[in-house]
Amino acid sequence: MMSSARFVLCWCLLVATNAAYADEGKFLQSFKGNFAGKGAVQVTTEAPTVSVSCTFKSDSTSSSLSLDGNCRGLILMSRAISAHLKTSGTRYSGVYVGSRTGPAQLNGSHSGNAINLAIRWAKPVNGNSVSQLTVEKKGTDGILLTVTDHDPKTGKNVVTSRIDLKRT
Repeated sequence: MMSSARFVLCWCLLVATNAAYADEGKFLQSFKGNFAGKGAVQVTTEAPTVSVSCTFKSDSTSSSLSLDGNCRGLILMSRAISAHLKTSGTRYSGVYVGSRTGPAQLNGSHSGNAINLAIRWAKPVNGNSVSQLTVEKKGTDGILLTVTDHDPKTGKNVVTSRIDLKRT
């Protein structure tokens, strides 16, 4: 009797795990496509805010998400940026490229309509090496990218980047 109870328990866990992976794959697929939008970026909490226009191509599989794009600000500034994430269940890890400090490590999880990621910068930014990135699905055709960092002067968290993208 004990072995059949274990079998049923294992089977239930396997079904639940497969359902979670299927839901994650569906969530990731909703990011697939071309996106464009505008936003504001601060290189540090003391720097002035720069308005930017961005374009992104997003690709996904059932276990990964890639955002590759370019943001332009002012007349002379242009920067290629990308984030490549892999998932294991609702846990995410990957790399962000485009920071002046070098490639940054990303780790976090999916909750609701967003992927919440800790960014570990290659070198300190604003006096520390950690910030937060939220990749939020907005309806069926939008993505909101938000970076929050710690302001060493005030001790408060501040938004240093916010880019609102729409499917093109």
